[in-house]
Amino acid sequence: MISFWDRLLNLISPQPCAMCGRRLSISEELICCECNLDLPRTNYDTDPYSNELAHCFWGLIPVERCYAFTFYRSKSLTSHIIYGLKYGGRREWGIIAGRMIAREIIGSGFFEGIDLLLPVPLTRKRRRSRGYNQSEELARGISEVTEIPVETRSVCRKIFAGSQTSRNRWQRVENVADAFELVDAGPVHARHVLIVDDVVTTGATIRACAQQLVKAGVAKISVLAFGFAKS
Repeated sequence: MISFWDRLLNLISPQPCAMCGRRLSISEELICCECNLDLPRTNYDTDPYSNELAHCFWGLIPVERCYAFTFYRSKSLTSHIIYGLKYGGRREWGIIAGRMIAREIIGSGFFEGIDLLLPVPLTRKRRRSRGYNQSEELARGISEVTEIPVETRSVCRKIFAGSQTSRNRWQRVENVADAFELVDAGPVHARHVLIVDDVVTTGATIRACAQQLVKAGVAKISVLAFGFAKS
């Protein structure tokens, strides 16, 4: 729910839609209803076990459920939100987007049985320069709605070898092969962990992160992303 103080602030100084700039109503967050309807939904919550995102992981890591909120394309509504969140300093967009996702699919049963939300970690240097981890902000927004705790201690990212954007599928896999490290298996051992990321393209980053969870002896792994760049 939108807090009393957020509602009061909206009355005093209405926020603009992140897409079209129209003033948001008290019930709207981040984007207006019209722009929200224009987001290209994946509808993967109707079949979280065998959709195209899940296919990225079949035979590579043991995944239970997979969901992405929207399809990601360059110069689209989704890319505008992701760009603002990652590079535009719009930290609050992550929490709002996380709440938006959770409210939309909580009735589908997607979150049932999930014990922890694990945002894909950034290196310390990357987090310091950005000021926050965009995937962690998404996870915190989801947690506000679902009350599933966010876990950030178990896995760390020790290597960032540059953006994945311009790399082909094989280069993406090589680029993140040894990027993550298991720090503390305790919190995730024998738990159902939902990995949260902003955008999935080939799934290479999530696979590398998930391999550390497998080492920790997790019970199940599921995946959630804001955007999915379907090939």
